[in-house]
This record gives sequence, structure tokens and C-alpha cells, in this order.
Amino acid sequence: MTENSFPVTRTDAEWRAMLTPEQYQVMRGHGTERPGSCTLLHEKRAGAFACAGCGQPLFVANRKFESGTGWPSFDTPLEGATEETVDRSHGMVRTEVHCSQCGSHLGHVFPDGPPPSGLRYCINGVALNFEPE
Repeated sequence: MTENSFPVTRTDAEWRAMLTPEQYQVMRGHGTERPGSCTLLHEKRAGAFACAGCGQPLFVANRKFESGTGWPSFDTPLEGATEETVDRSHGMVRTEVHCSQCGSHLGHVFPDGPPPSGLRYCINGVALNFEPE
């Protein structure tokens, strides 16, 4: 986790009780789900994608695109919904994306996305809940 404090906080036991083991491993342990394993990868309805840890809306469906990576990809988060930190794990330097309300790890952002932002927010589907319009 990042060193910041967040508006939504829970004990480790509370996180473990509310999240599935896979969600806990990804969101609290900075893991990654297996590519292509999430049903939200193919979600195309209008609506919003929210943090599975606190319910904060993170991305709107019309900003989602097919990146071919096996994870839900978005070009822009909702304003103020995410924060970024430097991730130096696995011998790489990447930009980690986490929820600004609870600090949960969501995924990473890369500079190879479509216009207008040119960014690809590569997000673990297990870290998201979909709320249709």
C-alpha cells in the first residue's frame, strides 16, 4: 500500500472479510489477476465501474476500450478518483494506479492508449464492480 492515509480505512481483518481471496491478493497485496479471466473485460453496457473496496466510481463505460491485453482498459479515470505511485517491483518501473478513497491497488497506467489522453489504464477486473445506468 502507499504511505498515504485515505478517507476509507479498514483493518486487515475487515479487508479479508469483505473481499474474496483473489480481490484481497490484487487490491491489498498489489497482485494481478490472470489475463482474460474477468467477466468485466467484455462489459459493454452504459454505466460506471466502481472500486470493489469502497464503492467509489472510478471509470465510466464510454472511456473503456479493447486493448487486447486481457484486462479492462480505460483511457481516462473520473476526476480525482484515482491516484498514482511509482511501482519498482518485478525489475520494472511502472506507474501504479490506486483508488483515491481507500488506497486499493487497481492496476497500472501506460502511455500507449488511444486519443484523447494517449493513456491506457490497465485495471484488474476483480478490483471493480460494474453499475449499469
